[in-house]
Formats: sequence, structure tokens, C-alpha cells
Amino acid sequence: MSDWLLAGLALIVDQLLGDPSWLPHPVIGLGRMISLCDRLFNHRSQSARIQRIFGVVTVVIIVGTAWAASFVIVRVLYLLAPWLSWLAAVAIIWTTVASRGLREAGQDVHRALMEDGIALARQRVAMYVGRDTGELSEREVIRAVVETLAENMVDGIISPLFYALIGGAALALAYRAVNTLDSMIGYKNERYQNFGWAAARLDDVANYIPARLTIFILLLAIRICRFDVRSAWQVMARDRSNHPSPNGGIPESMVAGALGVQLGGVNYYGGVAHQRGLLGTPAAELAAQDIMKVVRLVNWVTIILISGTIVMGLAFMIGWGA
Repeated sequence: MSDWLLAGLALIVDQLLGDPSWLPHPVIGLGRMISLCDRLFNHRSQSARIQRIFGVVTVVIIVGTAWAASFVIVRVLYLLAPWLSWLAAVAIIWTTVASRGLREAGQDVHRALMEDGIALARQRVAMYVGRDTGELSEREVIRAVVETLAENMVDGIISPLFYALIGGAALALAYRAVNTLDSMIGYKNERYQNFGWAAARLDDVANYIPARLTIFILLLAIRICRFDVRSAWQVMARDRSNHPSPNGGIPESMVAGALGVQLGGVNYYGGVAHQRGLLGTPAAELAAQDIMKVVRLVNWVTIILISGTIVMGLAFMIGWGA
């Protein structure tokens, strides 16, 4: 069965089920493996060169295990019955995408702002972002959610789908392993500056092509939602390099332009201020409704991808049958 069709079905399953708490998730297992490697290999007494070498070893172990385990599962099940391997592939790809999770995160914080006020909204947004949230203003809470939803359209939807299409379930899970490594050890702080170097660089490389494919998909979603397509393109072309990530600046700047708002500014991590470049020229102040606008974009990006993958998958199957 075409990987296109399997990927589309996985997106549909994600829309129906999300990430149920009762279901064991591969990312939890990957996280435990990364933590173990961190304890075993990452020590302050090591030189920077040794830390980088062990960081590369960790990346190879984690990504290799994710790819090999999923590849073996799908292959073995195919020998038993092809339909079992198709189910397994859909299930594995499903665990790598997070479209419904992004939508629910935005709705969760928006609901807290509207119904319960800033205190609960700060608690809610802390579940989804890495920055300090205890003193955030309402505008900064909104900015945190909008930036996270925008950036994670790449990490949580388009990148895993891209790798599922070119390498099946095994490559999709390998990508999720790369992304999990970056989220856990890809920090520029004293502990991970060297040990996490390989994880951070690999994540940048892995997301490079998907982030640029996002331009066309997101422009279509912006058009469907009747937001400002021209401004999205202009702001992306002008401001994307202001973002610290070579990939994250693309969707964030496009969303800023589409909504006529400004993103970026000062974020605090562990009490330390980090200045991010500004994205967009504010035509209006950020408001709670902007969260739901980005949720709409997430939904339409997902609909576009489901439609495209299912159509392409059926076309390949019809062509193969002929």
C-alpha cells in the first residue's frame, strides 16, 4: 500500500484520537533512553571534544534504535500478513504527528484566558512551552502560544509526514527521535552546549526541507482562511532570519504577517533573559482571538495534507493496479 495513503490515514487517526493517555507512546520510551544516555555519557569533567563525541554516539543510538525497531516491526508483520504491516505503519506514523495536540493546546490556553483569567492561562501555557511563564502578561501568554503553534506546524505535522512519505514509518519515527533529542538535550547551556551539539544540528538539517515546503502549504491555508497572503510572504522573506532557528523563523514570520501582528522579543529561561529578533510589523496588538486564528491555520494545513496524501495514495494504487 502506498506510503502516501498510509500517511494520510495516520493523520486522520490523529484527528480522531489525538494522543490518548492510556496508550503507550514511543516518545516516552525515547525520552527514557535519552535520559539514560545523558546520565551515562555526559559529565562535566570531560573535555568539550569528548562531550561532542558522546553526543554523536547518543544520537546514533537513539535514532538508530527508533528506525530499526519500527522497520523490524513492519517487516515482520508483513511476512505474517500485509494488512498487519499496514496497520502497524499507520499506528507508528500516527505517533509521530501532533496536529490534534496542537489544536487542543491552543484551545486549552484560549479557554483559560477567556473563562478563568491570566493565572490559569500561565499554568496552561507552561505545559506547552519551555520559557518561564510565571510572570507573563496576557500579551506574552498569547505570543507564547502563537509562536509555539506556528513553529510546531513544521515539527509536529509537516516534517514527520515528509519523512513518512520518503521512507515510511521507520523514517518517520527516526525523525521523531531526532526532534525528541533536540527538545531534551539541544540547548545552548553549560550542560548541553557540547553534548547536545549534534542533536541540535541534526534537528536543523532534518527540518530544513520540510520548513521550506511549509511555505507553500501555509500560504494556501492562509488564503483559505482569508488572512493576508501578501504580508505573510513579505514578512517571511524579510524577517525569517531574525529567528534563532533557521527553520522556525519561516512559519512564525508567515503567521505574524498573515495576522498583522508582531512576534519575538524577550523570553526568560530559568530566569535568564534571551532576546529574540522581531518578526512582523504590528498592524494590531496581539489578542486572544489570534490564538484561535492560528488554530484555524493548523486545521487547514492538516486538511490540505490529508487531502493531498489520500488523493496521491489512491492515484498510485490505481496506477499500480492498472
